[in-house]
Amino acid sequence: MSGPWEQIPLFALPETTLTTSPASADDVLPDDDVLPDDDVLPDDDVLPDDDVLPDDHAASVDADVFVEADQAGSEPTVAGHRESSEQSDVAEADDAPTPPSPEMDNEAVADDEADSDAADPPVWETLPAGDEADGHALIVTADGTYTPSGRELTGPVDSVEKLDKLIRWAALTPLGAPAQIWVVGQGACELLGWIIDPGSEDDVDDMEALRNRAAQELTAVLHATLTPLLTAGWELRGDPGHVVHLSRSIGNFTSMVDVVIEPYVWTYWNKDFGWHNRVGDMGILGSPTAGTYLPDDDLPAARELGRRLAWCAKHLGVLPGPTPARTGAALVDKIKRERTRSGKGIVVTTPGSVPPLDGPPRGDLEPAVGWTRVPEADDLDNAHRLVSIDQRAAYLASAGMLEFGYGQPQHLTGGAAAAAAVGEKGAPFGLWRITLPAGQALSLPEKLPLPHPHMLTDQPVQTWVTTVSLDGLCAPVADGGIGADLDDLDITEAWVYPQQGRALDKWAKILREARKAAVDTDDEATKRFLGTCYKGYIGRMVNPDMWTAKQMQHHHQPLWRAAIIAHCRWRGRRVAMRIAREHGRWPVRTVTDSWVYLLADGEDIADASEALGKMSVEKDTLLTDTLLSAFTSAEDVHDVNLAIKAAFADDEFSEGDV
Repeated sequence: MSGPWEQIPLFALPETTLTTSPASADDVLPDDDVLPDDDVLPDDDVLPDDDVLPDDHAASVDADVFVEADQAGSEPTVAGHRESSEQSDVAEADDAPTPPSPEMDNEAVADDEADSDAADPPVWETLPAGDEADGHALIVTADGTYTPSGRELTGPVDSVEKLDKLIRWAALTPLGAPAQIWVVGQGACELLGWIIDPGSEDDVDDMEALRNRAAQELTAVLHATLTPLLTAGWELRGDPGHVVHLSRSIGNFTSMVDVVIEPYVWTYWNKDFGWHNRVGDMGILGSPTAGTYLPDDDLPAARELGRRLAWCAKHLGVLPGPTPARTGAALVDKIKRERTRSGKGIVVTTPGSVPPLDGPPRGDLEPAVGWTRVPEADDLDNAHRLVSIDQRAAYLASAGMLEFGYGQPQHLTGGAAAAAAVGEKGAPFGLWRITLPAGQALSLPEKLPLPHPHMLTDQPVQTWVTTVSLDGLCAPVADGGIGADLDDLDITEAWVYPQQGRALDKWAKILREARKAAVDTDDEATKRFLGTCYKGYIGRMVNPDMWTAKQMQHHHQPLWRAAIIAHCRWRGRRVAMRIAREHGRWPVRTVTDSWVYLLADGEDIADASEALGKMSVEKDTLLTDTLLSAFTSAEDVHDVNLAIKAAFADDEFSEGDV
């Protein structure tokens, strides 16, 4: 691939203004909705991933809040005013960043072309960059500054004073998130004095210790070097780290700009970015382990980042948030603003906290299933392959299909609770206290897990379930249920929501169409990013600490999350019954939405449809004599899990539910 952006003519900072999308008017930011940077979540507040053990599940951490101003018809808040005397001072300043000479640029292009002959880049790195993020974001490298579309603006930004001048001149506007300045490459950081030396990963036994040391050192370095920005009128929102959240008062509003320091994103590494001692997905930047991270060299990395920013602005209508979960939230809020203005569509403005529930303490209302069995002789008969199937974008599919409750729930007991479940359109959205019968008292398939994770084999269990599980339990055994009547479940109490509807339908539609665009262009990087966005957002619905700011509390919807997980679980069980009926095959393991089967050569159990939620082949491996022997000799589920792990070792970083 040729050098990045060399076809774009250069232009000087003082003589050119950046264009801003009209959509930015939707993203005016009020003063009072700033979220602290310390909202890191405990390990139990995560959305289950597809085919990993519980301690491998990804979680999210977050940054700031991006909401619309209360004032109707207000102008967009920007990072500076082009017509102000302040901007004129920037334009006339002798020490403002200067554009590089064409000779220097051509020389760099020649070097890039020579380097590009050594290896072919991934498909997505050859895709064109759009201009949808121009006016909302800038990219800074050691060589110069660029718009996301690739227009080269200035030469190197070699001081924090010049960074301030660049931000004020650029007059960037928000797009679902504050305007963004991305600092790409270690060289750009060195020019700004942002240098840390926490040590080598070879010197520590635990990468978390290195990460903590690096994060602390980075915060200290930034505090020591950001004085020129603070003197110029900017304020810090929280402690600076891999993202420096800047704000500045403009009239009644607060202009916000996020400076994202790409080389140090790893210092914010927790379960959203990695697990154990591996680095995982880092939001829009990609995943080093999956091969979707930015290129190693600064200019190709800047070009690819610009492409991804523009892609996100085009297909989602928002800039990527500081975490994937925040990107999902920004999209929800964009839709909320549009519906508020038009007066059409469901607008949820209040949190959906779990109501007070009687009974013993509990974990998840609707746990994801995790189950393994030891294969029997007939399972191994004519078995030559081990195949894992999973639901295509399972959580996204369910989020767009389900009707969710909102508003103040009504508490019902006794006969009133039981009667509420019998409606013309079925039971309304809510929580129901029922009694699950003992599994052994039912005629259920022996080679499937019990229909509900709270169910026990030898005794009844009183528990709370969502309406999704109420419907699932009443389905026939052939469709994955237990064939129960509502009377069989002995409903004694309920919390029922007076309003319900497909609150996430447009959100899911936008993400679904964006995912299709990524798939159609073989853009694995943005496809994976979208997966982390919807899984991250749905997973973070559960914890109110994620959404403490006044105008973000409506994102706390733990019952929505529980309903989505339950819906995926029941849909998977229904498919397992269909496979057993049509192929005579039963799974040996299921984790969340994936199911593992021993199959014959040529045996296809996946769904023919490519719709979301349908089963597709995730992993498929030949059973060698060694692997077959491991399954044959397995004495317990631990042995089976080890055999499955060995068989799928090459697919360790499979994207699964994306």
